[in-house]
Amino acid sequence: MDMVIEVLSGAHFSGWHPSTTSSSSPTSSHHPFVIGVSGGTASGKTTVCDMIIQQLQDHRVVLVCQDSFYRGLTNDELKHVHEYNFDHPNAFDTEQLVETISKLKSGQSVQVPIYDFKLHQRSSDRSRQVNASEVIILEGILVFHEQRVRNMMNMKIFVDADPDVRLARRIRRDTVERGRDVHSVLEQYAKFVKPAFDDFILPSKKYADIIIPRGGENRVAIDLIVQHIRTKLGQHNLCKIYPNLNVIQSTFQTRGMHTLIRDKDISKHDFVFYSDRLIRLVVEHGLGYLPFTEKQVITPTGSIYTGVDFCKKLCGVSIIRSGESMENALRACCKGIKIGKILIHRGDGEGGETQLIYEKLPKDISERHVLLMDPVLGTGNTASQAIELLIKKGVPESQIIFLNLISAPEGIHCVCKHFPHLKLITSEIEEGLNDQSRVIPGLGEFGDRYFGTDDS
Repeated sequence: MDMVIEVLSGAHFSGWHPSTTSSSSPTSSHHPFVIGVSGGTASGKTTVCDMIIQQLQDHRVVLVCQDSFYRGLTNDELKHVHEYNFDHPNAFDTEQLVETISKLKSGQSVQVPIYDFKLHQRSSDRSRQVNASEVIILEGILVFHEQRVRNMMNMKIFVDADPDVRLARRIRRDTVERGRDVHSVLEQYAKFVKPAFDDFILPSKKYADIIIPRGGENRVAIDLIVQHIRTKLGQHNLCKIYPNLNVIQSTFQTRGMHTLIRDKDISKHDFVFYSDRLIRLVVEHGLGYLPFTEKQVITPTGSIYTGVDFCKKLCGVSIIRSGESMENALRACCKGIKIGKILIHRGDGEGGETQLIYEKLPKDISERHVLLMDPVLGTGNTASQAIELLIKKGVPESQIIFLNLISAPEGIHCVCKHFPHLKLITSEIEEGLNDQSRVIPGLGEFGDRYFGTDDS
């Protein structure tokens, strides 16, 4: 018998049931975590999904709605549309739904149909592309009805709500969004919706791992669900391996800026603008790891404010030439800061040799905390040679903070393993390196794009 845990929020955890047909691990980066969200019509399923997505904004999350897989009505069915039961399992193209989720789980992009609820047809010339992601949320009234669909889910959530509340929401939604009149909505509810709920939806409730009463109003339950999902995903596994690795908090703002600068068709002006914004965030985050001393000041009201004094012995070092793109952000944060430069010839491939070509560093660099700057960490070979040079110049490893925009796991392993006492700050961890040791999905040649010397 499943163990049942009741929490004050009213959410019920009736055991954890991972997929029984797939050997994939939900924590593997190659196997997405699939969440099924079911419940009666207008129970608040979409609200719950939106709240989960908002809280998981540092993960790649996609939402697939079962409504997209309604079958288009035939001419005969359209003539008797008021007799058609849209809440019956046969109203959906379950085969296509199974195929779509299977492809997403295997890492493929898919085209999801767009259904017109006024014409009761799928769009013939439009569809929605959905890319493979870390988390897939499948939402719909009957997503638990078909065993093949259930078996692909790592978590099953049933959203419960009072029947009168659901009916009121349904009337508002169908009259405002789907162009129907109140009489037809009520007639459809009594003839099809209510019987379908009793016959198909309510019985599927027994398959749920978690039941959420009151839907989106139950914030405590949703917080618990998100916390559990994060645990299963193993958020930032590299951060657990290397305590000296720090990834700045991901928000829709930072993800939006990353989306823009990764677009190969973005203008140079916009690329520089949004890169500078992200670089500024990384620099500010890095400065937060500098030592400080307590300081008291008198405020304009005559009160005493106890705060901190910034670290005075500080300098920046950019790895030429991409690293120079980060200098303006550092100067904007630290007025009058000294900045040194290192030029290293990068060898080809992951094991390619690097060669120091040029260095110009402050004479007293051994007495300073150093912010080493390079927007892209790939293999880690160039970075390692730059760090070794700083250490040879007398800079304690613990006084080096390495700032990146993006970092490949291979580079993180290389740097954090060999230099466990420095801090590595980045805004996103990439998928990895390809056969040519290029960062994927990456930013391309950052220096060329930033300084406008890309001839392509």
